[in-house]
Amino acid sequence: MSKRILLTGGTGLIGRKLTDLLLGKGYQVNHLSRTPGTNPEVTTFIWDVTKNQIDENCINGVDTIIHLAGANVGDGRWTEKRKKEIIESRTKSIGLIYKLLKAKPQHTVKAVISASGISYYGDRADTLLTENSAPGTDFLANVSLQWEHAVDVGEGFGLRLVKFRTGIVLDAKGGALPVLAKPIQFGVGAPLGSGKQWVSWIHEEDVIDMYLYAIENENLSGDYNMVAPNPVTNKQLTKAIAKEIHRPLWLPRVPGFALELVLGEMSSMVLSSQKGSAQKIEEAGFKFKYPTLVWALKDIYKA
Repeated sequence: MSKRILLTGGTGLIGRKLTDLLLGKGYQVNHLSRTPGTNPEVTTFIWDVTKNQIDENCINGVDTIIHLAGANVGDGRWTEKRKKEIIESRTKSIGLIYKLLKAKPQHTVKAVISASGISYYGDRADTLLTENSAPGTDFLANVSLQWEHAVDVGEGFGLRLVKFRTGIVLDAKGGALPVLAKPIQFGVGAPLGSGKQWVSWIHEEDVIDMYLYAIENENLSGDYNMVAPNPVTNKQLTKAIAKEIHRPLWLPRVPGFALELVLGEMSSMVLSSQKGSAQKIEEAGFKFKYPTLVWALKDIYKA
C-alpha cells in the first residue's frame, strides 16, 4: 500500500483517531496545522488560512485529502464576526488547498473527502431526510451548504469528491455526549425543548470506519448522511443516557424559550430536528458496528 493521506483538522477528536487508524493500516499521513505536530509518525506542514499561507510541499505524493478543519460552532456566541469565522474556517481552508493544486498541475491528488453537517437540512420536524432533501435556511444549514459548495470546486480538477453530512458523534471523551450527560450525572438532566426533535447520531467508531471506507472504495462519491440507521428523539436520547449511567431524570423538560433566552440563536443546535436516513451509505456497502443507540451507549459506557 502506497497511499499517502493529507489531513486537515488532524488534531481534533475525529482527526486524531482517524490518524491512528490510518497509521495502523500502513498509510502515510500528513497533517496541515497552524502549529508543529507532536506525533513522530506524522509529517506536519504549517498553514495559516487567515493569511492565505500554506506549505506547498504538503501535497507532494498525496493521493487523498481528508478535510475536517473548521472552527467549533459551539465555542462562543454567534456574533457576526464569529459566524464569518465559522464559515471561512471551512471554506477558505479548502479553497487554499485548491489554489495550491491549481499552481501545481502535476500533483497526484485524486480524491477529496470532506466533513459537512446533518444541519445542512435545517429544522425539518419529522421528515425523513435523504441526500436529495432540500437544504435548510438557518445559519447552521448555511454553514454546511457553503462548506459543500467550496468542496465542489474540486470537480473542476477532476477529483473524486465525497461529502459526509455528519450527525451528533457519540464519544465518551469529547464532543456532544459528555455535555449532554453531565447534567444527568448530577441529577438535573431533562429533555430539551419539546423533546420531540429528532437527533441523528453516530458512534465515533463508525465515523472513523466510514472515512476509511471512502478512502478505500474509489467508486464512492457524492453526498452521504453520516448517521446511524436508527435516529432517536431528544427525549429518547436523554432517557437512554440516564438508563446507561444509572441516573434518574427528575425534571420533566427544559422549555425551549428558556434555552432561547440563554443561548439565543445557538439554541438551534439542540432544538432543531433532523431525522437523517442512512440508507444511501448502507446501499453503498457500508456496515455499521453500532446501528442502534442502546448498542452504542453500552460500548461507550462499558466498564
